[in-house]
Amino acid sequence: METTAKRPRRSGRPFRPEEKKEQYKEKVLDLRRVARVVAGGKRLRFRTTLVIGDEKGNVGVGIAKGSDVQLSIEKAKREAKKNLIRIPLKDTTIPHEVRAKFSAADVLIRPAVKGHGLKAGGAVRVVLSLAGIKDATAKCLGRTPNKLTNALATMRALSQLKSEMNHKS
Repeated sequence: METTAKRPRRSGRPFRPEEKKEQYKEKVLDLRRVARVVAGGKRLRFRTTLVIGDEKGNVGVGIAKGSDVQLSIEKAKREAKKNLIRIPLKDTTIPHEVRAKFSAADVLIRPAVKGHGLKAGGAVRVVLSLAGIKDATAKCLGRTPNKLTNALATMRALSQLKSEMNHKS
């Protein structure tokens, strides 16, 4: 009698390809319902701000709109992957202090000694933790509660970072 169990192909691969594990962690930073007024009334859509990172120095922010929540999240994830930046890490912190402004948001990020922890709030904390920064102090100097502009100001600050070698010369 023959067994009905599936055997691997001659190449050694099983019949069904295994799902590729997602290498990036993601966090929805902001989810808003936005409306556009048209002749027949209001057209409702959803805007998602999403941060992705591998906690090893790669981080990206994506913003997208969609007719439903799930669609806008998927679009934001694709957008975030396009906007990934690589940050030079010095152990668990950043090589030097940076400050950046985006719209009304103004962010200051300072390096800290190992074991200090991540002292930051809101959107800045999410971006820094997904980037893999474990020891740093950050402050939002611009008085805006807008998570989107704070996240984009943080991304602009991180993109200004230079590696330790480049910074000394």
